[in-house]
Amino acid sequence: MKIGYACLTLGVYNTNFRTCTLKTATKENLLNITEHNLETLDRIIDYNIKMGITLFRISSDIIPFGSSPVNSLPWDEIFKEKFRLIGEKLKLENIRVSMHPGQYTVLNSPNEDVVKRAVEDLNYHNRFLNALGTGKSSKIILHIGGVYGDKKAAIVRFGKNYQLLSQGVKNRLVIENDDKSYNIGDVLQIGTANRIPVVYDNLHNELLPFDRSKDDHYFISLVNNTWKADDGVQKIHYSQGAHLKRAGSHSKTINLEVFNEFLNAIPDVDIMLEVKDKNLSAVKVNNLIDGNKKISNLEKEWARYKYNILEHDPNRYQEIRSLLKGKEGYPVIEFYALIDQALTIEPSQGTQINAASHVWGYFKDEATENEKKKYASYIGSFKKGTYSIKAIKSLLLKMAAKYENTYLLNSYYFHF
Repeated sequence: MKIGYACLTLGVYNTNFRTCTLKTATKENLLNITEHNLETLDRIIDYNIKMGITLFRISSDIIPFGSSPVNSLPWDEIFKEKFRLIGEKLKLENIRVSMHPGQYTVLNSPNEDVVKRAVEDLNYHNRFLNALGTGKSSKIILHIGGVYGDKKAAIVRFGKNYQLLSQGVKNRLVIENDDKSYNIGDVLQIGTANRIPVVYDNLHNELLPFDRSKDDHYFISLVNNTWKADDGVQKIHYSQGAHLKRAGSHSKTINLEVFNEFLNAIPDVDIMLEVKDKNLSAVKVNNLIDGNKKISNLEKEWARYKYNILEHDPNRYQEIRSLLKGKEGYPVIEFYALIDQALTIEPSQGTQINAASHVWGYFKDEATENEKKKYASYIGSFKKGTYSIKAIKSLLLKMAAKYENTYLLNSYYFHF
């Protein structure tokens, strides 16, 4: 079983992607951004390897204007060596990658221009995955599209337009149930008729059910029949709904207790988490299912979270310290429950200054006089309300980079 996350990596230094507008999409800028984004992808893959994350969805925006005539660069040839190196890492570490075109890639549209652009966009995604040298198990996930007043006709049109796709795209394409128009029954019908693997999404099924008498295990097992051996292990999407938000909104983080119940009730599949805190939840779930159950894994996570927790909730900070000091058992669910609870508490100015002071303590002996004055000035301005805590964290992050403090650079404190 592989656990993964989508597109962006949170709390990891120097992993931000870049983009540009149509106005600034010059050849030079497109080349620079593409090079930067591939370097960023490489660093993210290194992070995933380090954290044992073997499933990852690559952002569709990694190549700026990748499927548009605006970008006619042979980027897969220009950066051939970089693609090869990343692809070798993926293969060596058995990391499965995928891509998920956005809402404007609609294959069943009655508008021929929209369909043409959808085909071009799918070709771009296939081109990118081919450049990495990945096999058919690296999938391109697509929703069916709209209903356009006649669902039956829209389903027929999807099947007809599917035939416009190259064999390479067909080899990678999988289709997913959504929360508005096409439930898992509809998508199974389309997938079976066109021999396309189906991705089951649990939250979408909850919001747009096909049969409320059937559970997740039933549908995951049923969907498995659409997957062939060379498609790789069956893959599903898992998310939890955000409390007090619009139906379909993803939660900030994965509640491990709820996820554990889900996990114990389903067959062995690859699970893509769709959640706001991205890789943080992937690490959390991997720590849950880790067969070794080493307390050291939780201690490493605590090192990353500790200053966030101190900032939000000093009482739970002490509770977590006591929990880990016991060194007994593997209290993974309790550990993350305390973290999740702490992060819901709004920090006060006092707790924010206290946490910042702990981080500043790493530099106080080596900081220059100017840096000491600057830090004191920032704290003074923060107390007066003229500076934000974000400005203080930005200053401390720059110092962590300057003084090459790896412990702090791995901390989530600077990022949320």
